[in-house]
Amino acid sequence: MRSPAWLYLDLLKKSILEELYVENELRLIYLRSCLDGQEKFSQQVFLDIRRHRPAMYDEYVKLREVGINYGRTIQNLGFQHTMIGRRRLENIESCLERVLADGIAGDCIECGVWRGGAVVFMRGFLAAHQVQERTVWVADSFQGLPAPTLKEDEGLDLTAARYPMLAIDLETVRDLFERYGLLDDQVRFLPGWFKDTLPSAPIRKLSLLRLDGDMYESTMDALNALYDKVAEGGFVIVDDYGVLPQCKRAVTEFREARGISDAIVEVDWTGAFWRKGR
Repeated sequence: MRSPAWLYLDLLKKSILEELYVENELRLIYLRSCLDGQEKFSQQVFLDIRRHRPAMYDEYVKLREVGINYGRTIQNLGFQHTMIGRRRLENIESCLERVLADGIAGDCIECGVWRGGAVVFMRGFLAAHQVQERTVWVADSFQGLPAPTLKEDEGLDLTAARYPMLAIDLETVRDLFERYGLLDDQVRFLPGWFKDTLPSAPIRKLSLLRLDGDMYESTMDALNALYDKVAEGGFVIVDDYGVLPQCKRAVTEFREARGISDAIVEVDWTGAFWRKGR
C-alpha cells in the first residue's frame, strides 16, 4: 500500500506538470484555432478533445515526460508550472531521497526558477517527509535573463525584451507557493542577478544545488558562489547541460579548474547531475 507521503508527492508532480489537465490545454489550443478562423467550432470536439485530437493528445502527454520545451520554440511553452518534465522532476526527488537516507546536511536551492514548479516540489518533498530544519532557496532575477556580456554567451539573447514569457515576476512565484500551501518560513527568495545576490546570500550549506540559468555567465556565477557550500555527498543538477553549449562549457571549465572528477550522469536529453565526492 502506498504511503500518504508517496501519494502526496505523486499528486504534487502531476499537478505541477499539469498531467491531470492535458485536455484543457488542448481545448484552449482548439479555441484559439477557431478564433483564428482555421476551423469551425464544434461542441462535440471541444467536449471530447482527446478522442478527436489523439495525435495532439499523445504529443502533449510526451512533453510532460521530457519537458515542454523539447523540440519547441520558446514562445510555445504551455501552462505547466515548470518546463522540466517528469524525468527531471523525479531526478530532484531521487536526489533528495538520497540526501535524507544518507544524512547529508544542507539546504536546497534552484538558481533560475521560471514559474517555480521545481522549487515548489522541493518544498513539498520536505513537507511530505516532515523535514523542518532545511530551507528551500529561490534564486532568480524575476525579470528574465540578463543580456549577454561575455564572449562565451555571444548570440544568446534570452532577455525579457525578446522573450517576455521567460520573465516571471516574484509575486507570481510567491503566489504559486501559496496556492500549494507551501509558502512559509522554510522558503527564502533571492531576487536579483546571480552575480549580485549569490555571493552574499546567507546560505551556510547545501545538499542540493540546481542550476537553470541557461547562459555561461549565469551558470558560472552560480557555481563560483555556491559550489563550495555543497556538502560532500550533496548533488549538483544542471538543467541545460545537454541543450545549451554555453551552459555545458561553463560546467566543463569550472570542473576542470577545480579538478572535479565526479561522474556526470545524464537525466534526459538536456538535464545532468553529479554527486559531490565524499
